[in-house]
Amino acid sequence: MEAMPTTANPRHTASRAIKALPAAIYDAFVHREALERWLPPEGATGAIHAFEPRAGGRFSMTLTFASAPGKSSVDTDVVEGRFVELQPGRRIVQVVEFASPDPDFAGAMTMTWTFTATPDGSFVTIVAEDVPLGVSQADHESGMASTLENLARFVE
Repeated sequence: MEAMPTTANPRHTASRAIKALPAAIYDAFVHREALERWLPPEGATGAIHAFEPRAGGRFSMTLTFASAPGKSSVDTDVVEGRFVELQPGRRIVQVVEFASPDPDFAGAMTMTWTFTATPDGSFVTIVAEDVPLGVSQADHESGMASTLENLARFVE
């Protein structure tokens, strides 16, 4: 009997020390204009269309890439999601889905952002679970690291 293919990659992670208090990092997540500035990874811009930063609140965003392929069109990722949990200064959990005609990008991915206080600021960790098969682990982790770099520049 042939094994059934897996429906998701193992979890993807990225982390970084940031010289800012966890409360300042959390604030950068819950203000729409701030999030549009720092969230897109290098080579991308972002536009937030809906934003309700509360448990159960929804959000939608389009990332447009200068040279990388998108999941929703040739150069865009359209993301729909909801906030599952918001713990000020500690943690944010989101469920995210790509709008894509490609079944390799289908499914809900859980993104957990954790902010841990350190003597020099914070240690921020991103854990992505149930990542769609079409999302390369190397590319995803590189993109998350780029986003953390942007966050550090924004809040430091």
